[in-house]
Amino acid sequence: MTAFGNFGNFQNEIYLNGLGGVLPALPVSHDELESRARAALPPSVWSYVAGGAGDERTQTANVTAFDHWGLVPRMFVGAAERDLSVELFGMTLPAPVFLAPIGVIGLCAQDGHGDLATARAAARTGVPMIASTLSADPMEQVAAELGGAPGLFQLYTPTDRDLAASLVERAERAGYKGIVVTLDTWVTGWRPRDLATANFPQLRGHCLANYTGDPVFRASLARSPEEDPQAAVLRWAQIFGNPLTWDDLPWLRSLTTLPLIVKGICHPDDARRARDGGVDGVYCSNHGGRQANGGLPALDCLPGVVEAAGDLPVLFDSGVRSGADVVKALALGATAVGIGRPYAYGLALGGTDGVVHVLRTLLAEADLIMAVDGYPTLRDLTPDALRPVR
Repeated sequence: MTAFGNFGNFQNEIYLNGLGGVLPALPVSHDELESRARAALPPSVWSYVAGGAGDERTQTANVTAFDHWGLVPRMFVGAAERDLSVELFGMTLPAPVFLAPIGVIGLCAQDGHGDLATARAAARTGVPMIASTLSADPMEQVAAELGGAPGLFQLYTPTDRDLAASLVERAERAGYKGIVVTLDTWVTGWRPRDLATANFPQLRGHCLANYTGDPVFRASLARSPEEDPQAAVLRWAQIFGNPLTWDDLPWLRSLTTLPLIVKGICHPDDARRARDGGVDGVYCSNHGGRQANGGLPALDCLPGVVEAAGDLPVLFDSGVRSGADVVKALALGATAVGIGRPYAYGLALGGTDGVVHVLRTLLAEADLIMAVDGYPTLRDLTPDALRPVR
């Protein structure tokens, strides 16, 4: 992919392959992607990835919130070429999307190394990956697969400050370009799907490679994780979640000179206070509805966060299922839009190729919408481009 390429050309590739009798190996619609992924994943992994908090109304609301907005077509624009590139934290990205952090993405791959497969997809597309703390493979190995694509490291801040500093230092040395601190997951939300099967992957020792390989974490154990894996899991459970307060923000800021992004911001006052506290970006998200039920759709919170953030970039995720969703989030002010469950499903079906396929389908649809509706650049996608759908 190139910074000024027309991503919509992917459809021409599909049609031309069809002349030779070759049909797409993977779904081009989200509903079919989801259905096939459900059949491909073990039930415990499926419920963990696809499920949400409570009766999942907030998760559903995240998705349907996009239906409340419509893009107004503009004609005689001549949008033969589109530029979807975006500047973010000093980087020029080919498109305004990124691979959102997913804590069990490692388990979504058939070989159990989904973090590495996702990083390879980032390398092939230039789309940034935010690597999760909860990884099946160490962050250093994930970074090594990114090639020239940017990676950011998502931090679940432990209660052990020395361990937090160690994780951040390792991310810096590995070449990650920013630190994304998740604020809304110091305790897990009420998730009936997982509770019904008493399944919590990390308590079973999954996706803890960044901990078990960390020198500070290992020093806190009487025996190595290899000798006593159960003790390592218990130690992880003891230190995982830190209920951060505003008093902790200066300490977080002091951990790194890399761009610091705070994830989970949905209230304008929080965006303002984070900006005043020295962060480099805010990330509007409600964790895809996985953490708390009964809340507002993240998309409804986005405009207020954007206004309050001022000149700071605003990342966004929650409920994105299509290229149309990407376009609407951009029009509401998002600087870049995170893809979550769709790429997990693509990974389950096709590994790295599956993630690349999902990214190409989303970007092709977004690009073609901008072409047909007359919005050749991201600067043209403003709130004035949208109208409420009644």
